[in-house]
Parts: sequence; C-alpha cells; structure tokens
Amino acid sequence: MPNIVVVGFVKHSIISMRSKDNAVTIIAKHMPGDYDIEYASPIAGANVLPMSTEKNSSWERRSWRELRRLAIEVPEAGIHLQKSRVFRREKDLEKLRKGGYSFDGLFLEKPWFQSLFDDFRELSKEELPEGMASGCEFTSVCINVMLYLPWLVGQCRKNGVVLRRGQLGHIAEASSMSHTGGKAAVVINTTGVMSLKLGGVMDQNVTPVRGQVVVVRNEAPYMVTQSGTDDADDEVCYVMTRAAGGGTVLGGTYMKGNWESQPDPNQAMRIMRRVVEMMPEITKGQGVKGFDIIRHAVGLRPYRHGGVRIEKEKIGDTWVVHNYGHAGWGYQGSYGCAEDVVALVGEVLNRSKL
Repeated sequence: MPNIVVVGFVKHSIISMRSKDNAVTIIAKHMPGDYDIEYASPIAGANVLPMSTEKNSSWERRSWRELRRLAIEVPEAGIHLQKSRVFRREKDLEKLRKGGYSFDGLFLEKPWFQSLFDDFRELSKEELPEGMASGCEFTSVCINVMLYLPWLVGQCRKNGVVLRRGQLGHIAEASSMSHTGGKAAVVINTTGVMSLKLGGVMDQNVTPVRGQVVVVRNEAPYMVTQSGTDDADDEVCYVMTRAAGGGTVLGGTYMKGNWESQPDPNQAMRIMRRVVEMMPEITKGQGVKGFDIIRHAVGLRPYRHGGVRIEKEKIGDTWVVHNYGHAGWGYQGSYGCAEDVVALVGEVLNRSKL
C-alpha cells in the first residue's frame, strides 16, 4: 500500500485516493476551524462564477458537475443553488473587449459558460441597474465554507485519511511524515501562497492577492457581481449568500502583492456602499446603516503568474505533485484539479512499479 503525503489542507476532496489502495496523510499548519491570513479557504464566499477562458475551462467544467450534484443530493455538504447575475458596466466595455480585464472569461459579452448552465440568459435592458451596459443570469451554487470544510474532513476520515498538524521548512521533509512511519511514494504540494516560501519549491511566480470582505446577516435575493468599480482598479464588487445560515458575503478587494492582514475600515465602508448601490433591496432602502454586520475578514488568495501549477517533479529522491496557484477560483475548479492530481499520482506510482 503506497504512502501518500499531502502538504497543506486541500479544499477539494482527495477521497479518490481510497484508503484500500493508498495510505494518505494530510500535514497542515492550518485546519478547518482556524482563522489565519495565510489560510484563505474560510474567508472565501464561495461560489461558482467561471473565470477561465474557454481554452482553460476544463477544471471549472468538471468541478461544476460535482458541486451541482452536492448541492442537490448532499445537503450536509453546505452547498445550495442560487441565481447569479453578472453585470458589465458601460464604463468597462472597451477594456473588456480589448481583453484588458483581470477575470478572463467572466465578463465576456458572449461567454463560453452560456452552454454550461441550463438556464443561462442575457438580461433585458429593463432588468439592468443604472450604468450597466448588459448582464446575464444563471443558476449557480454558493458554498457555506463553515460547513463544507468540516464535511471534507469527514469524507477524508471516512476513507482512512489521517490528518496531522505540522510545518515544513522543505517539501522533501514530507516524505518521512506518513502516519504509517514509512517513506512516502508521492508528496502532494497544496501549500497555496506559502509555495512562495517553502524550501524546495520557492516559486517566485506566486504572490498573495489580498481579499477583504464584510459578512452580514442580511440575505441577498440573488448572487451578483459587476465588472469594475469607480473606487480603485484593485477593488471589486460582489454579493453572495452562503447556504444554511452562513451569512452573506460582501466583497471586496483584489490587491496583488499585499500581505496586510487587518481589515481596512475605509475599504469596508466602500464595499458596503458599492453593494447598496448595486443591490439597494439588500438593506430594504436603509443604505449602509441597514447592514447587520457579523464580522470583517481578510484572506490571501494564492495567485500565480502564468496560472495554476499542476505537474509532477522529482525533488531529490522524492516525487512531488504540485497543485497550487488558483487565485480566486480554488473552490470552483477544485474537483477538476483533483482529478488531474490523482492522474499524476497514478503515473508516479505506476513508474515506481516498473
């Protein structure tokens, strides 16, 4: 039975690597229930808003099928179906058409994902808020991460995965950290933004993208985002209500290279003001003062110049499969990425048998 060690808590399930076939150990500094600036998973909304280009859409396409299934068939996972609207501002049209916007395919006027969602439709002029040139609507999902992350832990434990706390100075150290005491045949690196600092990896293409949000008790009638803001190029506007009483997440910021862990009260006020302007019904006409705030939060998205890294590499005498650099689409690409990781692990294990 090969030993596999996963470094960093993965958002997606690794239950494809069944305990009957492999002995899987997860070594992580942070676990579900923790709050830390390095650990963005509990801060994320999280929902499905396709951000890739059509060429690179395979991860999101495959993940959507599973996330939708969980929303319908597995209520304990903490995912629900919710209408989503994507608005394209008149001010941003020229920039969008020239391909100068940060979120790749999300705000395209004829997006590839219109074939992904059964009820996708373009909004009529009468349905658009002031200042919006166009928009679309479709049924997506929103995840209550406070339920979903512990559910993933439960799925791992049910399949024999052992979870342990730990910190590594070098990725090769993980090869001797299997719960069985034996040497790991494969190490999976899912350390996110810390891949920038982890010995043996030290990926200089990785940088944090600071995301600040406000979580409120007000419920939104639908999820919504728009293509830009008047406040700053690294500030964004979105709203999503988490499943099962998880609150509504108001965002946000997209600040590359910023490690600041503390919420900025001025940014928080701008976030709430933008949301009220886009969706005034969320506070029933009371403006910003109508928000019932649960908390302010900040997380660091693990952005990587050149895109996500999913590949195998021999480091010393240890085979490592990398899976990091997902920026703001970690949840919505999780299962597609996991399938590719499992395939690479299979390649390494098959090679070791030869």
